Amino acid sequence: MTEVQPRGFLARLTAYEPLTLITLASIAGGLFVLQRLTSEVLEGETFRFDEAILLALRQPGDLAVPIGPAWLTHAVSDITSLGGITVLTLLTALIAVYLLLDRRWQIAIFVVSSVLSGWLASTLLKILVARPRPDIVPHLVEVSDLSFPSGHAMVSAVTYLTLGALVARTQRYSSTRIFVMGAGVFLAVIIGLSRIYLGVHYPTDVFAGWCAGALWALGCWLISKRFIPSRAPDVSAEAGNDEKK
Repeated sequence: MTEVQPRGFLARLTAYEPLTLITLASIAGGLFVLQRLTSEVLEGETFRFDEAILLALRQPGDLAVPIGPAWLTHAVSDITSLGGITVLTLLTALIAVYLLLDRRWQIAIFVVSSVLSGWLASTLLKILVARPRPDIVPHLVEVSDLSFPSGHAMVSAVTYLTLGALVARTQRYSSTRIFVMGAGVFLAVIIGLSRIYLGVHYPTDVFAGWCAGALWALGCWLISKRFIPSRAPDVSAEAGNDEKK
């Protein structure tokens, strides 16, 4: 009787793929990091860190002027718009339509529901923490809502990583899957950094947004891995089967 239980446990453990176990461990670790970061922010322990970075990105003699050439500010303003609701809504809608036309209606529905629920989670976190926007340096763009976590950082991570993970599952080649995922990560990172440069978010706001967005995308990936077909059907294989018939 004592030998059956360990074997049963090992059988259940080995039933999961190593990648799935790593993902679950990453989610658990990410939740711990997010909880600790939120706690430190609420206690005001991160203020000096946030202040130092925001001040380092401005000219010492005039805090209204960011460091770097003039074109950089314009470029960063364009980059930050990639994480805005308008752009993300258009992108999600276009991807959903593409998937529907490609007869991947399951993934299309999952994309829309994953992104919308992620946006709702971001809004709820902002309301719960209720951190005001930083007033250390002048803002270079207009903002009106709460600060923690960064909505641009979290929502862009939710959208681009979720879209990247789900669209990558429709690709046949590993090179295209890696590119799609890499593009999603790259966009989420530069959008979050743009919010710090523009002075509208504390760095810890952005870190929390990245963490929460990545956790949401990982959770969506796990669900899609369980319930959504991984790849589009092989057109050449289908044509061959039709010829045999």
